Amino acid sequence: MNRYPLWMYALIAAVMAVGLVWSLPNLYPEDAAVQISNTMDDRVDDIVRRDIERVLAAEGLGYKSVEEEGGRLLVRLLDTEDQLKAADILRGTLDSRHVVALNLAPATPDWLRAINAKPMALGLDLRGGVHFLMQVDMNAVMQQMDERYVEEFRAFLRDEKVRYQSIERGAGGGVSIHFTDSGERDRALTKLDSEYSVSLQFEDRGEGEQILIAARLTDAARTEMRRNAVQQNIVTLRNRVNELGVAEPVIQQQGEDRIVVQLPGVQDTARAKEILGATATLEFRLVDEQGDPFDAAAGGRTPAGSRLYRERDGTPVLLQRRVIVTGENIIDAQSGIDSQTGTPNVSITLDGPGARSMGRMTAENVGRMQAVVFIETKTERVTEGGQETTRTSRSEDVINVARIREPFSKRFQITGLESSREARNLSLLMRAGALAAPMMIVEERTIGPSLGRDNIDSGMKSVMIGFLLVLVFMAVYYRVFGLIANLALAMNLVLIVAVLSMLQATLTMPGIAGIVLTVGMAVDANVLIFERIREELRIGNSPQAAIQSGYGRAFSTIMDANITTLIAAVVLFTFGTGPIKGFAITLTIGIAMSMFTAIVGTRALVNLLYGGRRLKTLPV
Repeated sequence: MNRYPLWMYALIAAVMAVGLVWSLPNLYPEDAAVQISNTMDDRVDDIVRRDIERVLAAEGLGYKSVEEEGGRLLVRLLDTEDQLKAADILRGTLDSRHVVALNLAPATPDWLRAINAKPMALGLDLRGGVHFLMQVDMNAVMQQMDERYVEEFRAFLRDEKVRYQSIERGAGGGVSIHFTDSGERDRALTKLDSEYSVSLQFEDRGEGEQILIAARLTDAARTEMRRNAVQQNIVTLRNRVNELGVAEPVIQQQGEDRIVVQLPGVQDTARAKEILGATATLEFRLVDEQGDPFDAAAGGRTPAGSRLYRERDGTPVLLQRRVIVTGENIIDAQSGIDSQTGTPNVSITLDGPGARSMGRMTAENVGRMQAVVFIETKTERVTEGGQETTRTSRSEDVINVARIREPFSKRFQITGLESSREARNLSLLMRAGALAAPMMIVEERTIGPSLGRDNIDSGMKSVMIGFLLVLVFMAVYYRVFGLIANLALAMNLVLIVAVLSMLQATLTMPGIAGIVLTVGMAVDANVLIFERIREELRIGNSPQAAIQSGYGRAFSTIMDANITTLIAAVVLFTFGTGPIKGFAITLTIGIAMSMFTAIVGTRALVNLLYGGRRLKTLPV
């Protein structure tokens, strides 16, 4: 009686062994590190590595190691002060192809990394870092969309041979199309409505001598456009955060037009603002092969209908003013390898209007050169004359020039790229540049690593105090059975940490609160079981029968209590924000682990100590 089969003990031992192994990485603190990556290649070469070691030695900065990880160099420093100094020195030493980012590198031993065992991800309040609240300029989004339709309507009506007087953006938004003849207006209204009725509504607004059509986005299309603008900017921000080398960033929408960005472990707020504050888009233009770009750059005069641009290496190039396709028309971009030449490429997919425009242009210009222009707009707050104002800067660089070999439209490839890494970066820029929506940082908070360390210490202290108080109470009140419950409680904490590490869930202060609450709740099941055993002993049942009845009859009560708590945790996770979700996750994991340790774990120990024996009493 009261015995588990051997396989049950083996299963419990296996679960505990896995829990111990996966919780071990949390015993190794992270190193303050500087990460160096090459934007033009897949790896940082050995010459740069030797230069880094030489410069750091010359400046008297001690470091733990310089190692290669995933094609990047990771310089592990002794503390955060040396980390900031090393980052400033290396940014001034290395060229623009190399990105220097601050990071906190895990110090997990190699044998744990080999099985992909990682420490828990720490949130902003525990690790330190920066918090930004960014607002998307929806007025700029709508204006940009109106300007896009102005160009589309001009091309569409020309193709349909409909005569119009002018097409311009309306004063209050939308697009106004003016005609000199009502018959042409009616033809245009019919054709435009059949082509764009899904997203636009057209209205005949002829008054007096004016003959015009007013076009506006439908309410559904306007809502969808705003939603897409925010989502596309979230994609843009995630791509840029990669350049900062941040582990476990939080980037999520807040409300209709705001985005929350949390970068744990980042201490260089200026660098973070510089990268996050920029918006990007792309333009495809034909190269003006008749003019001389070097003469235009030297003399400052460009041919009519052309503009002077520069490639990334500073080489001047003349491009036609007419834009063929912009990044807004790109619906997908994937990097790969050209099957014929074996060189990196980027496969582009355009939407319907973009495909028509590209198909028409390439059919008429086979053999000519085409360029891709990458445009960045940065918005920042500056103080001028004692007042804070907003300043916007714009940069335009030619990132690719290629010859049109044959007509193409919806799908095509960009070749001539220097490396696979450049192809991947370009595909990311194209996807992220599909909508250039300006953003403004409206709120900024910085949490230093020392405050994060204080939060961790406070959280750990609260867990340990709660843990010790429960241990003392259970040992005094329930004696040997209390010690068994205490061992199960320790197992419970180990398993919670292990599961959080496996899931790579981000632990925050509310998450620690969830663990503290779980410590108190974890012994509830054992209290119910032990009290039931004592009651069975008082009414005269044998110790073995009391154990059997105690675990069997208390199970339904334990299950009901935990299910109600679990329902509350699910509601918190469903409707709560980030910190509340963290609390709900740790509470849910704690409930599941406490059910296992308090019922299965303690029963196994009790069976092992007392099962199958003739007993007169129990130490409970």
